[in-house]
Amino acid sequence: MESIVGIDETLPIAEVHNIYPSIDPHNHYAAQTYSGKVVLITGASRGIGLETALQYARSGASLSLASRQQATLDDSKNAIIKELPNAQVITIVTDVKDVKQAEAAVKATIAHYGKLDILIANAGKVRPMDKPFSEKDPVGWWEILEINLRGVYNFVHFAIPELQKTKGKILVISSAAAHLRIPAASEYVVSKFALNRFAEFVALENPDIKVFTIHPGVVDTAMARESLAPIPPQDPVALPAATILYLTSGKADYLSGRYVSVNWDLSIVERDWKEKIIKQNGLVNKLYIPN
Repeated sequence: MESIVGIDETLPIAEVHNIYPSIDPHNHYAAQTYSGKVVLITGASRGIGLETALQYARSGASLSLASRQQATLDDSKNAIIKELPNAQVITIVTDVKDVKQAEAAVKATIAHYGKLDILIANAGKVRPMDKPFSEKDPVGWWEILEINLRGVYNFVHFAIPELQKTKGKILVISSAAAHLRIPAASEYVVSKFALNRFAEFVALENPDIKVFTIHPGVVDTAMARESLAPIPPQDPVALPAATILYLTSGKADYLSGRYVSVNWDLSIVERDWKEKIIKQNGLVNKLYIPN
């Protein structure tokens, strides 16, 4: 931890590591907040993607689930249908790096449901953070950017025309790592830092679409275990999913085009920081100029 630079680059508020009242997804379940909404989720076959799909389904949404393997997509769909027999769920085998497959996934969603309201760009990858980039395979270094950055770009590119029609939302899974300098993690950090800036451009060029990048916390997922990251898991998978539902519900649109951490209590952020964030254009990538 001592070798990580940027740990203090966060809002100075107490961290939360569990669901808190203002983002409680049961509010959306009871109100069926997302009834009539169509949600496309990449990386939907496990972990955060699957939990997010479940929470949207419980809230009334129709789902389009994208991932690389049909078998795991079938497992996800079956898990949702087992709990919610009337849920509307389609699955689409997709490699997010492939432009044509991303386009086909968006088109398949529109063909089935007739529209798209929300895109959750969740698919991502990390390599073990065990040695400097100069000692790793350079092809593997670029593959992380291909999945984490190009994979998001591909889906956003093709989703934007449909989301403009519905004044929709985009939620991109970034990471607190975007603001850290972690030895042996350059490919992952660079990809997430670039994602945050990309989201700023999406918001700038498409004012009718709300877009958010979030740090999903440190969740005990297969990807997190593969990373060998120096920060141990400490957040339940339900926390990022509930935060996603809150952000796409329209309750915090002032955060569009900005980075958000699930470890911030967003009711405190709104109460104590909203005015400063808007006035000073906070929670975006900036060059630090020393005083």
